[in-house]
Amino acid sequence: MKYSRNQLLNIAFYNVENLFDTIDDPLTNDDKFTAKGERKWTNKRYFRKLKKISYVISQIGKKNSNELPVIVGLVEVENNRVLDDLIAQKNLKNSGYRYVHYDSKDERGIDTALLYRDQFFEPVSSKKFRFNFIDDDGSEDYTRDVLSVSGFLNDELIHVIVNHWPSRREGEEETKSKRIEASKIVLKAIEEIKSKDKDAKIIIMGDFNDNPNSESIEEHLVVSGFFNPMIALFKQGLGTLTYRKEWFLFDQIILSENFKTEDIKHKFKDVKIFNKKWLKTHKGKYKGSPFRTYIGPWYKGGFSDHFPIYASFIKK
Repeated sequence: MKYSRNQLLNIAFYNVENLFDTIDDPLTNDDKFTAKGERKWTNKRYFRKLKKISYVISQIGKKNSNELPVIVGLVEVENNRVLDDLIAQKNLKNSGYRYVHYDSKDERGIDTALLYRDQFFEPVSSKKFRFNFIDDDGSEDYTRDVLSVSGFLNDELIHVIVNHWPSRREGEEETKSKRIEASKIVLKAIEEIKSKDKDAKIIIMGDFNDNPNSESIEEHLVVSGFFNPMIALFKQGLGTLTYRKEWFLFDQIILSENFKTEDIKHKFKDVKIFNKKWLKTHKGKYKGSPFRTYIGPWYKGGFSDHFPIYASFIKK
């Protein structure tokens, strides 16, 4: 069945790769991203990145909908300042974007956030859920919070949970338990939502640092009442980022089963990776991979090391 562009709305997620401002925060490890820091992160580079990221957001799902994404989950944003600067960019400033954001205790100072267009979505409540990881030496390991936002999308109550789970930097197996613990925090957020709205329509999105078939996702997060539309893309060999020439699908949108029912205002249609040719590296050993801002310490002036993803919904 075909649908008109007016009937489709898109909800997106994007890891924007180190969206720092140029100001040193003495409370976090952001020293690299200052004008005098290792990355020589100048205002020129900062605003160039904002322009690029805002352009990407403005293009997501443009082929199937007349509207820019109505909701965009973001990770790796430093603070309110970068979000203010992002939505003020030419590509977004007339689209009615607002945001929900809380500072986390992440050591680098990067957070989760939710952009929304206020003519479509009205937040009514929001909350952050903190991870409490204890390292082998007994010290607390701070990471990004889970962000939960509830609100009305065209007068239909939905709940969005934005995630950025612990990385695999110290090894997949060595860090696996942290991501399983992260899944339990998300289940706690879901339980809290359902205690107030038993038929809750829930969208879980994020960079999970695990694939759809990983234990943390398949066995712990996608429990009864949820489905993961990303699994089909993963089985096709598609991904949102590369490491040593291998594709990974860490960025995912997971939905409650009731988004498939006929009697709701926003019925799930499909999910896609936004991996346009202009978002890719064009030559060299990283050809075809996301065109990043930096490769190691070397500035490349790209977008991000992740492709965005988006889910389309049929509006009734």
